[in-house]
Amino acid sequence: MRRCLCADRSRGIRGVSGKLIAGAIVVISLVAGIAMYYLQVYAFYDEVAASGTDDVRMTLLATGQPEAILYEDFEAIDSESSPIRYRACFTTNLSHPMLSETYVAYDKAEPLVAPGWFQCFDAKALGAALEQGRALAFMGTENITYGIDRVVAVMEDGRGYVWHQINHCGEKVYDGQPAPEGCPPKPEG
Repeated sequence: MRRCLCADRSRGIRGVSGKLIAGAIVVISLVAGIAMYYLQVYAFYDEVAASGTDDVRMTLLATGQPEAILYEDFEAIDSESSPIRYRACFTTNLSHPMLSETYVAYDKAEPLVAPGWFQCFDAKALGAALEQGRALAFMGTENITYGIDRVVAVMEDGRGYVWHQINHCGEKVYDGQPAPEGCPPKPEG
């Protein structure tokens, strides 16, 4: 009889300790998940201090050099953890015909999603507007960081958006391949 009681007791203790371990794993996983979400969405972003005069720059057709445009209501976020986390919103009174005649178009513009709390930047709506021709994309600054272009898009109503996008040089180099022909050499370091 005694053996049976001991066996029952040890099974009961093992069952309780197993439940405690499983519960601890669930709690730790939940805390880790919340921490990762916070770090990705909030912690690494900083508001960009606007200069008010040259925050929005677009590349001129005539010179191939970026130039500040007229804008208002500028707000932006950025992160040092990645060169493609920059997002900005602004308004301008420059028309599509004027912009098209003056600045370099950006053919493969693909707006990147911003954190939900940065409400002025709606990548899905902007992407649809670009596809439908209600927004036009322009080269802001080519290779603002090696392999990364700053892209500027302007809607028909004057709302503007800025983001960083990997260019054809960056796509290859960041995958560990040599830079394609016509790309600047990758900086050392």
